[in-house]
Parts: sequence; structure tokens; C-alpha cells
Amino acid sequence: MHINWKEHRLSLLIILAMFIAGLITWPNSPDLLPVHWGIDGTVDRYGGKFEGLLLMPLISLGIFLLLIYLPYLDPRKANYLKFEKVYSMFIRLIVAFFGGIYIVTILYAYGVVANTNTFIMVLVGLLLALLGNMFGKLRPTWFVGIRTAWTLSSDLSWDKTHRLGGRIFVAAGLLMTLAGITGFTWLMIASIAGLLLGVIALFIYSYLIWKKDPDARSSRF
Repeated sequence: MHINWKEHRLSLLIILAMFIAGLITWPNSPDLLPVHWGIDGTVDRYGGKFEGLLLMPLISLGIFLLLIYLPYLDPRKANYLKFEKVYSMFIRLIVAFFGGIYIVTILYAYGVVANTNTFIMVLVGLLLALLGNMFGKLRPTWFVGIRTAWTLSSDLSWDKTHRLGGRIFVAAGLLMTLAGITGFTWLMIASIAGLLLGVIALFIYSYLIWKKDPDARSSRF
């Protein structure tokens, strides 16, 4: 397989825009910028200009490059060709997510204090929902998807677990998005609890489907 850079133009543009925004903002930025927020949306740690304005773009670039070259390290790299466009979209979503969080820092540097709790919860919720919508199109790999010993040794377990997992992630993501918009704490708790319980359920479900699959391979790797 080869890297189709045209599929990653938007991701690269987002990362470039982050670097440009950081450099433009640098001269007029305060010496301390928010770099971490608590669960209630308030800033609980500040950092210098480098950490506040350049660290996030650098992390985004590093994660982008890691995701680009990850398939070459995967023993099942041939399967990436079966969902190449979906994987490109997955990378774009991750990069866009970091870009969205970076907007909060840039706004702060210009004196605009955003409602970070709402913004980040909506951002995380949308990310979960969009990723969940892609789960059914993923093919078995060692690095992308719901990877248990049983999904990796049974195509049936992989397919059914990802279809169920997609619905769980979409539901949790929409709940979290709604929690961010409404500000209801119980909705946020429900979305997080639902996601955690869903992950546990998927682990068990993948085993049950594997056990019923006559074509399943050994689960020992």
C-alpha cells in the first residue's frame, strides 16, 4: 500500500492553520495561557507561550504522522485498503478535534473567554458519534477498531462487535453533545457511564460471538 496524500490534504491544512495561528498570536499573547481544564470547564493549569501556542500543533502533527504510518507496522496492513477512505476520515476527525480544542487557547490569547465546558463536551460528543458511525466499515486490524483477542480471531465477532459498538458510541456521543448544550450534569454522567458500561459489554459480547463462530481461529496471539 502507498500513502495517498490527496486524501490527507484537509488534515495537513488544519495542522498548518494551527501553526500559523500560533505564530501570528505569539507577539500579542499573554505570557501564561490555559493548557488544561477541569471537568467543570475551569482552567486548572497554565503554561508558557510555547506550551500554549505550539505544543498542540506539534502534538497534532505527531499524531497525524503516527496514524499515517501505522498501517505499515500492522501485520494486517492489507486490510487498510478495504477501508482506506474511512481511515482517512478517521485521521481528519482526530486532527479536527485537536484543532477545535486549540481554538479555545487562541480565543483566550485574544481576550475571549469561551465556555470551555460546553465547547469541549460538544466537541468530544460529536467525535464519539462520528467515530461510532464509522465502526461498521472497519476491517480487522491490530491498531484500529475494537480489538479483543476474539474480534481479532473471528471475522464474525469483529463485524458484529463493531456494529453494536458503533451504536453505543453514537448514542453516548449524542448524549454528551446534548449534555454540553443543555449544561445538565446528569446527562454528562449518563453519557460517560453508558460508554464505560458499553465498552465492558462489547468485551463480553465479542467473546460470546467468537464462541459461536465455527470458523473462529485460536484466540492466542
